[in-house]
Amino acid sequence: MCLFQYEDEDDPEPEERVPAGLPTLYVPARPGTAQVVVRLFRTPLGARTAVGFTTAERLTDTLGTEQPWIRLSQAALRSMAEPLGASLLTVDPTLTAPAVTAAAAATAAVTAPAPAPAPVPQAREPIVRTA
Repeated sequence: MCLFQYEDEDDPEPEERVPAGLPTLYVPARPGTAQVVVRLFRTPLGARTAVGFTTAERLTDTLGTEQPWIRLSQAALRSMAEPLGASLLTVDPTLTAPAVTAAAAATAAVTAPAPAPAPVPQAREPIVRTA
């Protein structure tokens, strides 16, 4: 709690610890030889992007429970990714399609149209050459 009163109610109190911008992000990583390495991804158009998630649940829902992660601030993630050519930051992306279940695969097989039969080649008449 702040001991001083300010006239402007919109002005944040300096003694209160409020993170600036986005909260810390859960960032996909992979273990390196001596340190952890941040994973970079590509957008659908091919641009490199750093990726962060606002909750660990969103990260595991998108990338799976086996994906290692670290927590970084938005500024730290940007400063790590920019020298590697990733000037974009994507927050809470949906990077993968939902997992296919046996029931969904069976439904897709039943509703899929049958393939068209291959065309039958026509018999050719023999070529007769006269001299």
